[in-house]
Amino acid sequence: MCSPWVVLAFCCLGQLYADQSLKPQIAAPQLATNNPTLTTVALEKPFCMFDSSLHPNKSYVVYLYVMKGSASAISSLVTDNNGKPLNSTFQQTSGGQTGPYKAALFNVPNCASPPKLADVGDVNRASDVLKQYLFRVGDDGTCLYDPNFLAVCNPPLSPDTTYRFKYVLVDSTEGIMKEQTLWSDPIKTRRVKLPLKIDTWPGQRSGGMIVITSVLSVLVFLLLAGFLASVSSVVMRPEDSSAVTKHTSQTIQQSELTPQLISE
Repeated sequence: MCSPWVVLAFCCLGQLYADQSLKPQIAAPQLATNNPTLTTVALEKPFCMFDSSLHPNKSYVVYLYVMKGSASAISSLVTDNNGKPLNSTFQQTSGGQTGPYKAALFNVPNCASPPKLADVGDVNRASDVLKQYLFRVGDDGTCLYDPNFLAVCNPPLSPDTTYRFKYVLVDSTEGIMKEQTLWSDPIKTRRVKLPLKIDTWPGQRSGGMIVITSVLSVLVFLLLAGFLASVSSVVMRPEDSSAVTKHTSQTIQQSELTPQLISE
């Protein structure tokens, strides 16, 4: 029979393993389609990850750090020697190449009342639910070039590049880290598809695309036909008017000659 100490040791090891297995996760396809994109990655927010470290009468925030997969493990630290989280920026780390940079800061998600994922089907509530549940890395395309931008910059990621992500729980009062997740599994952004590699063969297109293409072709033909008809009508009008003028002048000449003949 196992002693109580052995059971307690296994329980502690199990809890330690469970804590260490926590890491940022890429958003489920049902919640974020086309994810990752060329320059963004949608992650699930850390719901219930840090509950054991939260204490009453304390204020906490979550930092999100980003690092390229090619960065060395030595440079993956996100705190200094005093336990304070780093404020490294995108520019200072060459976009995560030389180490992690802080890409976001947000409140700790409420584990007691998480957003209802069933509400994603509601058009009026879907946007708010997704904002509560997900965070999109690389979603700010202007902060790098705005000299007046003072908040945490979340600039676009590089295409066809592998990244890792980490959440850090920070005590807002003391300004020190209380807990952190492991670095996420490698997540790679999409590759830019070269125009020469884009398949334009109609057999690879859907039925809807073929119908739309056909309708657009007919509309272009009708517009072109109308344009040609209008141009031809404009060209023909001077000839018609000259013919009428010529006929009128001949009539006048004949009417002028008639009295002369009678007088003679």
